[in-house]
Amino acid sequence: MALLPPFSLPGRFWRGNLHTHSNLSDGALDPKAVVDAYKAAGYDFMQLSEHFIGNFKWPIADTRAFRSNSFTTLIGAELHAPETKVGELWHIVAAGLPLDFPKNRDGETGAELAARAREAGAFIGIAHPAWSQLTIEDGRAIAAAHAVEIYNHGCAIENDRGDGWYLLDQMLSENRRLTAFATDDAHFKTPDHFGGWVHVKAESLDPDVLLDALKAGRFYSSQGPQIHGIAIDGKDIQIATSPVDTITVICGNSRSLVRNGRAITDAAFDLSKLEKGWLLNWKSPWFRVVAIDASGRRAWSNPIWRDDIG
Repeated sequence: MALLPPFSLPGRFWRGNLHTHSNLSDGALDPKAVVDAYKAAGYDFMQLSEHFIGNFKWPIADTRAFRSNSFTTLIGAELHAPETKVGELWHIVAAGLPLDFPKNRDGETGAELAARAREAGAFIGIAHPAWSQLTIEDGRAIAAAHAVEIYNHGCAIENDRGDGWYLLDQMLSENRRLTAFATDDAHFKTPDHFGGWVHVKAESLDPDVLLDALKAGRFYSSQGPQIHGIAIDGKDIQIATSPVDTITVICGNSRSLVRNGRAITDAAFDLSKLEKGWLLNWKSPWFRVVAIDASGRRAWSNPIWRDDIG
């Protein structure tokens, strides 16, 4: 069995949150209090993603003073510009922005703003698709995206619209090589914190190293469970996790593979079974792994592309 990235790569997993707000924009707590809360909760890094919108003149948060050998921050923002299919502003997470990133240009669209942020070095994620009621046409518009926010804890808590997989799965099946990230989008006005995060595989906690790993897809997302490894040998797949009750492999059609139990920590499947089914005449070029614990909390792998594993 060949262990797949990021599990096969050197380094360790660092736990981080990419989408959170302080009172520099519309959050309840000052930046230090937010950072201290994430430190106390066992995170290794975070990003204050204040709303980047000209009407309010909110700044890109400079959190460099909070960095240490055991905790670090990324510099970024939540970008806004017109306009989605339902006529609202775009919400786009940008991690790794320069502090002097220029404000929106006159007439700049969400797609153009995302492209400019990517050119400036940022990791670009389409934020809370269900909350924003994004369509596949919206997804197609953001050509600069690296990823889709597939779980937003604040949206899940406040209006039961925390999901983003419905959009990402469609985009994957159109051969968009995107990744998936979970976040809090915490404002600390409701219990909207410590509910979704990324585990990034990197050799150090250096912000630039973490940013490179995010762009390369060297991470998985979680609400609690851990994925310890995914290994492939031909059509056979083996998955190792922390104790969970369900391990499943899903793809771009209705086929899936599943093992259920109590506190199971591994599963083995024949991937060829994803190619068999009712009137099935399209083989999904990708699949992904989900692990679900007894409390319903999930861990999600990034999409795995068949042509990357032979």
